[in-house]
Amino acid sequence: MRNIYLYLNTRDELLRIDISSIVFFAADGNYTDIVLANGIKGTVCMNLACMQRLLSERLKEQASIFVRVGKKHIVNINSIYRISVLRQKLDLSDGRHFAFSLDVSKEALKALKDLMVSLKPNTHHE
Repeated sequence: MRNIYLYLNTRDELLRIDISSIVFFAADGNYTDIVLANGIKGTVCMNLACMQRLLSERLKEQASIFVRVGKKHIVNINSIYRISVLRQKLDLSDGRHFAFSLDVSKEALKALKDLMVSLKPNTHHE
């Protein structure tokens, strides 16, 4: 499988990111932080809604690996390890190299959990 890159060009920088290495995007006012599996964090001057549109426009069908979770995050669904609605935590990990824990609202986590269950209908247990 070939690598797919997201290019983010600003006045002063060009970011070239292999989309499979993106764990999540986090809103920071009018900025968006991009967190990679190796721990590197980049920041672009774009709010999260603009980033979500940009992902759809540039990545087309590959953008489906990213899902908006609440008001503050876009996550790579391949990085989701645990959705804990009661604790209001979303844990992201590949099981080896990285682990992140995000604070997310119960409503957003319930919606994400429902989405994940619908994506993998034959692999969950009640």
